[in-house]
Amino acid sequence: MEPTRYDLVITYDWEYDRDFVRLVDEAARGRGLATLVVPPAEARRTLEAFRAGEVDFLVLLDRASGSSPDVIALQASAAEKGRDVIEALDKLRWASDKATMHLEFLTAGLQTPHTVILPSFNAEPDVALTPELLAPLGVPFVVKPANTTGGSVGVVADASGPADVRTARGTYPADKYLLQEKVVPETRDGRRFWFRGFYVLGEVHLTWWDDGTHLYEELGPDEAADLGLDPIFAVVRAIARVSRLRFFSTEVARDVRGRIVVIDYVNDICDMRLRSAHPDGVPDAIVGRIADRIAAHAGAAAARVRSD
Repeated sequence: MEPTRYDLVITYDWEYDRDFVRLVDEAARGRGLATLVVPPAEARRTLEAFRAGEVDFLVLLDRASGSSPDVIALQASAAEKGRDVIEALDKLRWASDKATMHLEFLTAGLQTPHTVILPSFNAEPDVALTPELLAPLGVPFVVKPANTTGGSVGVVADASGPADVRTARGTYPADKYLLQEKVVPETRDGRRFWFRGFYVLGEVHLTWWDDGTHLYEELGPDEAADLGLDPIFAVVRAIARVSRLRFFSTEVARDVRGRIVVIDYVNDICDMRLRSAHPDGVPDAIVGRIADRIAAHAGAAAARVRSD
């Protein structure tokens, strides 16, 4: 019996992801592709059907493996069968380690905040936090765990000395920590020069992103060029090469010294809520273009199979 074949399967587990999933699904169907959207309640059934050869697909857009064992298993089975997974878990695990990415970024010539990497508390509880170690960071400085991510979890944005570092390290004792200088962005006409760049399958989309209000505005290529911000496009592409991810966001600022500095290295499952539905959402036009790019990628995969 022939399996039911899909060009694109989309898994998700966050209620606020539904608009983005719908846009990807509509863009793919608009291209004549066969799609399957898998909400949390259907993950186990889809996994079993795929393993049994009842269902097959070309591309898996995974928005759920961070919390769903069934989707993790679906990812693994898809990878074993050579299906295209966005993004593979081994890549996500590697790229989500901020300490690893910091060192890789330095090797690639990317500008980052001055950073001190500390081992986990469990591995080395009594790290010497000397004045010589902390002085180059300035005050206040930022303390963040290397692997505990999402919504600034575990981040201390205004640390002032060793006591703050010790307290933070005890919060996630199994995690490495980064101590970083606090980047002060350029401010002009009431705008903080802080940005979020989205990379999706070869395309870069930039936005203004206020790190205080978390509000977005689209930043197009012409405006970026007028303000001397066009190098950020190349920075985001360099991050893609280093991280090996195909769909992520990153935070970049131009600071008061004129440096283009990468702040929050890689956010691997992007928050794609629409600004029309959420005040702190991503501009709808950008979400639409990202959805269309994913659909085009699935369409290209389907065209290759059909031409064989």
